[in-house]
Amino acid sequence: MLSVELHTHSDRSYDGRDPIDMLLTQAEAIGLDAVAVTDHDQIDASLKASKLAPEYGLIGIPGAEITSTAGHVLGLGIEERVPSGLTFTETVERIHDLGGIAVVPHPFQGARHGVAPNVSCEQLARADAIEVYNSRLLTGRSNRKAKRFAADRKLPMTAGSDAHIAEMVGQAITHVGSEKRTIDSILQAIADGETTVVGERTPWRISLRQAGGAVKRRIKYAAEDFFTDVGRGLL
Repeated sequence: MLSVELHTHSDRSYDGRDPIDMLLTQAEAIGLDAVAVTDHDQIDASLKASKLAPEYGLIGIPGAEITSTAGHVLGLGIEERVPSGLTFTETVERIHDLGGIAVVPHPFQGARHGVAPNVSCEQLARADAIEVYNSRLLTGRSNRKAKRFAADRKLPMTAGSDAHIAEMVGQAITHVGSEKRTIDSILQAIADGETTVVGERTPWRISLRQAGGAVKRRIKYAAEDFFTDVGRGLL
């Protein structure tokens, strides 16, 4: 069984803080086998992390957290950016076209762009796997609902720390029964349901630090966009 972190964000995400080398260092330090950097609607940092991962003794899985019209979808094993704003079904199909698998993160957390409130059960069940444990939780109710949904429909289950700062990496882990230490083998094992999940709630102190960093980055990006528009004479 390989210990895999499937849901992390670098400073290339609008709400991330740390560069990929810090994420990889943390993954190495806690003894993970593989890690996926899944920035919001970005792929460049993940591709770079995938190439650098072997230097840390890790398998780097390229991917992204894609914003569909229904909510977020993790595309794992893709090496091209999937545009935001597609429907849920279109997003899943585009991920498949790129040779990846589609995992639905925090599906029942509507306030965090979970897709479940906006798609039918049949549509949701077309995903390759459901994230049934996300470390960023309040009561755990949404995680339990996701697990029941996946279990009832015999869908593969994953976990993810949803790390937005390096020290959160590894807070939730998917143990994958992969025959080989390769990206393709790991993704196939996930799609086949050869997984078990373990995780712990993200400590409140870390969640608060992450939230503060996200606000600062949103302000920074808004200011950069404003001055860019001014420079182009658009304002």
